[in-house]
Amino acid sequence: MERGESRYNDHMTSHSTTPATVCVTNAKGGTGKTTVAINVAGALSRRDHDVLFVDLDPQGNATEGLGLLDAYDREPPTLFDAITDARQRTAIADLVVSHPEMDVVPSSIDLLQAEHELTVANLMARLDRRSDVDVDPAALEPLAANASPEGVPGTHALDLFDRALTVVADDYDYVIVDSPPFYGNLTDAGLYAARNVLIPALTEATSQRAIELLFDQIAALERRTDISIREVGVVANRVEATNEDASMLEWFEEVFTDVPVWEVRKRVALQRSFSAGQSIFEYDASVDVAETFDDIAAGLERQIGHREVTA
Repeated sequence: MERGESRYNDHMTSHSTTPATVCVTNAKGGTGKTTVAINVAGALSRRDHDVLFVDLDPQGNATEGLGLLDAYDREPPTLFDAITDARQRTAIADLVVSHPEMDVVPSSIDLLQAEHELTVANLMARLDRRSDVDVDPAALEPLAANASPEGVPGTHALDLFDRALTVVADDYDYVIVDSPPFYGNLTDAGLYAARNVLIPALTEATSQRAIELLFDQIAALERRTDISIREVGVVANRVEATNEDASMLEWFEEVFTDVPVWEVRKRVALQRSFSAGQSIFEYDASVDVAETFDDIAAGLERQIGHREVTA
C-alpha cells in the first residue's frame, strides 16, 4: 500500500492479523497529548507500518492537526453514530480519510454528546441485567439520541467503541487512539478498546497528581470490566534544562520502573509541523525529536507488535 492510499475498501473482508492498539491519554490539559499521538503514528508509518489514527477527542484537535478540519463538521453519520448506534456501526468504514502518513477516523462535533449518550447506554445495560429493579431499560430511550437496550448487549456500554473499531481495524498494523483530555466514559471506551496506554506528561510537579488519578481511573475500569490495561511507556514532553524537569524525570523513572520513559525536548518545530498538518517526519525529519519518536515506535514494536489471530 502506498502511504496516503486508504486501507479500507471492504470492511467485511476477513484478515489474518489484528492490530496493536494504543490509547494516548492524560486528563491533565496542556501535556501535548495530541502532538505525541500524531508523531508516534507518524513514526510507525515511517517504519513501514499501516497505521489507523482515531481522533476520539470531541474537540477534534488531532483532526485539525492532521489538516482534516473540514471532516470535523461533516453531516451524520459520524463517529458518534458509529459508536452509539448499533444499526450504524459499519458507517465507520465510510469515515476513514486518507492522509499522506496514515489513515484517519476524524473526530466530530457530534462527539460532544458522547458522554451523555454512553451514560444512558450504561444505565440501560445495568437495568437490563438487574432482577431487583422493576424498570424497563427501554424507558430511557427518550433520553438518548441513538442508544437502545438492544444496542448494548453486554453489562456496560464501554465496549461500544471497540465494536465499531473492529469494523475497520483489521487491515492495519497499529491503531493509535487520541483520547479526550478528561476522565469519563469516552476515555474509558478508548482505554477499553486499546488495552495499551501511552502516557504523555509534562516535567512539572502537577503531573504527579494527574498520573495518580490516571492510575485510579485505569484500576476502576479494570475492576468494572474485568480486563487488563498495560502501560507501554511514558513520554516526558517539552523537556527543558531546569531543576524541576530533572526532578520530575527522576520521579518518572522511580514510578515507571518496568516501562520506558522517553524524553521529548521542547521544540518549536513540533508546533509548526502540527500547523502544517504533518508529523515531524514529514515536516522536518532532521529535528532531534524525530529520533525520540522513532525510539518510541521501536519500543512499541518490541512490546506489542501486531498480534496473530488464532482460529
